[in-house]
Amino acid sequence: MLARFWSANTTPALAESYRQHFEQAVQPQLGNLDGFLGATVCTRPLPGAVEILVITYWQSFAAIDSFAGADRESAVVAPEAAALLTDFDKRVRHYEVVVSGFPRVQSRNPGS
Repeated sequence: MLARFWSANTTPALAESYRQHFEQAVQPQLGNLDGFLGATVCTRPLPGAVEILVITYWQSFAAIDSFAGADRESAVVAPEAAALLTDFDKRVRHYEVVVSGFPRVQSRNPGS
């Protein structure tokens, strides 16, 4: 399994809009691609900003190439996403996942 790392910054006011964009537009598109295994979106507050780290998981470089094209390290950022960001990586980083494990996470809010 391969992990593709990409990061961006946005304003605190637009962070939720980016999350919604990812869930409603990006995830469904990625889910239709052969070899796409899943994604995580992480955020952390910065002074006057929010950093976003997106990690997508792929079965192979061939699967990544079908998504990213010939230059697999080029970031794929839709204009709708770019409009929500103040800065973003133009290049991504790939890592081979050598150990993984996601424990079952209990929801803090019952019914969520």
